[in-house]
Amino acid sequence: MTAFEFPNPVDEVSARLVAAFVVGLSIAVLALGFAWGTALIATGFLLRVMAGPKFSPLGRLVTKVIRPRLSIEPRMTAGPPKRFAQAIGLTVSGIAAVAWIGFGNESAGVGLMVVLIVAASLEAFAGLCLGCKAFAALMKLGLIPEPVCERCATWGSNR
Repeated sequence: MTAFEFPNPVDEVSARLVAAFVVGLSIAVLALGFAWGTALIATGFLLRVMAGPKFSPLGRLVTKVIRPRLSIEPRMTAGPPKRFAQAIGLTVSGIAAVAWIGFGNESAGVGLMVVLIVAASLEAFAGLCLGCKAFAALMKLGLIPEPVCERCATWGSNR
């Protein structure tokens, strides 16, 4: 595995824990009115898109500290849909950061962060990955390259 390779498969439990932290951090950013927090959240998504948990402080905390202490069996799932979901999180939080910090549009920044909180909450607390659902739809439409589909097929489709 190279430095900038996303893991495949991914432990669903770890992914849900990261999502729960994203929810908590995003709520804190909104509660404190900390616009720069949107940029920090976007940076975390960027690091996870690049290489999964390898460079992400939040990803490392979950996979190296919290997850090993839990007695929940791993539930492995395909990595490419989870990477796609992280890319959507990057896009939403990145646009929120640009709107709020760059253009002073707090309403747009807050609105986008609420969207992020809803999506991450569905992942964290209900196991429903909206990005994975979108990825599956793109696969059915033939918009995902065949080699990526083959990597997903090994682990079945995401929920």
